[in-house]
This record gives sequence, C-alpha cells and structure tokens, in this order.
Amino acid sequence: MERLARLRIVKTGMNAGKFARFLLGLFAFLTLFSCTTRIGGPLNADGSAVMSVSVSLEPKMTALIQKLFTAGGVSLAGGGSAAGISILDGPAISASMSNAPGIASVLLKNTAPAAIEGPVRISKISDFLTYGAGGGFITFEQGRSGGRCKININRENGPEILPLLSPEIVDYLSAIMAPIATGEDLGKAEYLAIVSSVYNKAISDEISGSKIRASIDFPGVIYGIKGGTFTGKRAEFDIPLIDLLVLETPLIYEVEWKQ
Repeated sequence: MERLARLRIVKTGMNAGKFARFLLGLFAFLTLFSCTTRIGGPLNADGSAVMSVSVSLEPKMTALIQKLFTAGGVSLAGGGSAAGISILDGPAISASMSNAPGIASVLLKNTAPAAIEGPVRISKISDFLTYGAGGGFITFEQGRSGGRCKININRENGPEILPLLSPEIVDYLSAIMAPIATGEDLGKAEYLAIVSSVYNKAISDEISGSKIRASIDFPGVIYGIKGGTFTGKRAEFDIPLIDLLVLETPLIYEVEWKQ
C-alpha cells in the first residue's frame, strides 16, 4: 500500500508545468516497451562494434499520450497537439548516448515523429557502460583459437548502468519503481500489479508482452550460447522487457566462438 500511495502522489501531486515535464519524461520511458525495438550488427575481434538500432512507437501509444495530456490540462508549446510532437527525438537521444563510456559515436535520426533509427558505434565492448572503479557488466575475451562474451545484468549493477546510457529517464523509471532503476526487491507480478493500478492494465500488459530483439554477428563460428540461439557466427536474442525492468533474477547471456 505504501508503494501504491507513493506512486499516486507522483501521478497527481503536480502543477501543470511539472506535470508536462513528467509526461514528456514518462513518454521517453514508455517508448522502451510500447514499441518495436531491434538491434543488430557485427562484433569485431578487437571488441569494437557497429550496431544498427531501430525503434518505432506503436500507434496506440500516441493515443495514450493525447489522453494523458488532455487529462492533465497541459498545452504544448506553440499550441500544438500531442499527436504532432516528436515523441522520440533522435538527435537528443544521440547526444545523451554519445557521452556514455565505450561509445565512439551515435547517429540516430527520426524517420517519423515516433520512430528513430541509425548506427551506434562502440569503441570497445568491454568498456561499454562501465561504472564505479572501472567495473562493467560485459566480459569480452578474444584469443588465437576463439573467444567468449558474457553479459550479466542484476539489481546491483542495473542502477549503476542506467544513468550512463540515458540519465533523463532514470527519475521516471524510479517513479514507477522499476527495480532496474531503484534496485528494490520487487517481483514481476507485484510490479505489474502496481503499474496496472496507477496507469492501466493495457500498459502493464504491454510491459509483460514486449521483447527487445537483438541479432549479433560474432568474430568466429559459435559453438556455445546461453540465453539465445545461434547459426554459424550469428546469435539471436529475444529479451523479455519485464525481465530487464524487474531483474527478479539476473539476466545472463553468454556466447563462445572458435576461429
């Protein structure tokens, strides 16, 4: 009950200006799950990578944004409507991501007001989103006979990684108590129940049903994988978003390859 009460305060205890800023940030968060997200590209033997990222917002999310703006009595700058704004801002997201450790460059462009795509160049995968005293969540090893890459995301490192990638949405993830932001001990069922109570069941259903799809080509022929499937040098991953947001159990993905 205490958690629910705190969430209701976040939702209702704001003036129009703060409510507008909250909605814009919340929409940035909602795009994580109310959309189609695809990541693909090669990982090179030196640990560098060029990933193609594509994110497209679902049409019903636009309708929800319009409804929330109307309910909050918020007018957009210039008298525009929520349907006309760029909910996903490619250049702004690029600027934020470009400051993250291990990132060489980001060039995301808008293909529509609610869709972005473009390349993300990683200088060294083991440095990607490192935190604290040089720590990270990715281990990359490459030798003469082959290599290994392991990803481990949990409630200890999740809240450390997230601000490096996108500081703008951390407050909004915290506001709806996503454990990846708060590190809180919250199960998936409890989390979805809270989201359903504060927002609606459609939103919690979208969270529980959404996945992030990744297709990565590794430097050699894959012979072992954990958390995905593979063919030749290519590994495929379907990551349930609810697992990533709640981290009830650590997310561990591992690929081994030979030259």
